[in-house]
Amino acid sequence: MRSDSSTDFGRKIAFLRKKLGYSQAEFAQKVGRSETWVSQVERGVRRIDRMSVLERVADALDTEVGELTPEKSWPLAQTGKPAAATELALTLASNHALQALPKSPQPVDIPGIEERTSHAWKLAHSAQYEELAILLRDLITEVETASDQAGNETPPAVRQSRARMYLAASAMLAKLGEFDAAWVAIDRATASAHTLKNAHLLAECAFRLAIVFQASRRFDMARRVAGDAANALSQTYPQGDSDPATYALLGALHLQLATASARSGDGDAAYRYLNDAREAAEHVHDGRNDYNTEFGPTNVSLHEVAVAVELGDAGRALRVAEQIDDGRLSAERQGRFLIDVASASAQLRRTDAVINALRRSFTVSPQQARSHSRARTLIADLLRSHGDDPRVKELAGQVTSN
Repeated sequence: MRSDSSTDFGRKIAFLRKKLGYSQAEFAQKVGRSETWVSQVERGVRRIDRMSVLERVADALDTEVGELTPEKSWPLAQTGKPAAATELALTLASNHALQALPKSPQPVDIPGIEERTSHAWKLAHSAQYEELAILLRDLITEVETASDQAGNETPPAVRQSRARMYLAASAMLAKLGEFDAAWVAIDRATASAHTLKNAHLLAECAFRLAIVFQASRRFDMARRVAGDAANALSQTYPQGDSDPATYALLGALHLQLATASARSGDGDAAYRYLNDAREAAEHVHDGRNDYNTEFGPTNVSLHEVAVAVELGDAGRALRVAEQIDDGRLSAERQGRFLIDVASASAQLRRTDAVINALRRSFTVSPQQARSHSRARTLIADLLRSHGDDPRVKELAGQVTSN
């Protein structure tokens, strides 16, 4: 029997589908379902009872979950921007040049700026976003004031710290959904990298921009920026270059290409780019962190897990995951990896494995797990199917806690 809410929901799906010009068959292909399934949903005969499927439908219709259904059973998917992200975005919006005008030039503490910039990246890698927002709020003000007052005489060390500072900001903002602000931060970092004529730093800027495009689901743009940067870097540093940093940046860019290809449904290209990254990793040992990419053999394996999850190959994802020693990863990378493991386990309907991986993710990097859309989706699905399980209630409580 059809309920009024199911019928209204189905009509909304049909209206938005037709508005975008998709036939039922075309839309079914986009969401990975049959044409019959789409027809049943639009007629109100079938309900969508999994958050992951609802999000896929919303993505295909270029809308938000909350716009499709008012049901209160999806609360974990409807999340506002974390306060730390809003605070940092407001910092970027400040007019530092105007604020610096009435001030007398002050001595620039270059060692202090470099030390705090390095600490900013430590906070980013450990997914301590609230602390990072506070640090960057003051650091951005100080660096911009120093740069505005020095003008063309700004020391190279300050210009480099300015680029690295804004890249750390972009990494956090992209994670927390402030994509426009992240793009602004990368643009400022790129401007500083240009003044230094530093090809490696420019490649890192492209790498970070590709991540922003990935997070905002602009996969074609992610592939373009990562591909262009990889080609330019290869031309600037021929294959005879033995610098591990060059290989690390090339490998990291190829991993972005692999991820964007997987999210676009191009499995052949995704695994081809993974192989390119694996070749680059032969020149970079684990434990390095060139240009904050954390690139190395283990990072390639992490991305193979993520790519397999995106392509629906849960078996491959879990087989690769079993070979990874996640204890050697940064808190941010380990937390992301565990969410991918949970996603693969969910594809195979291994409920206990999903719960265990998510619980570990919250232990390792709680701020990241709390804000990660895929973690919230998995927990929302668990609530609907295993809402009485105390472990699931605990996870839901962690998502909604401050």
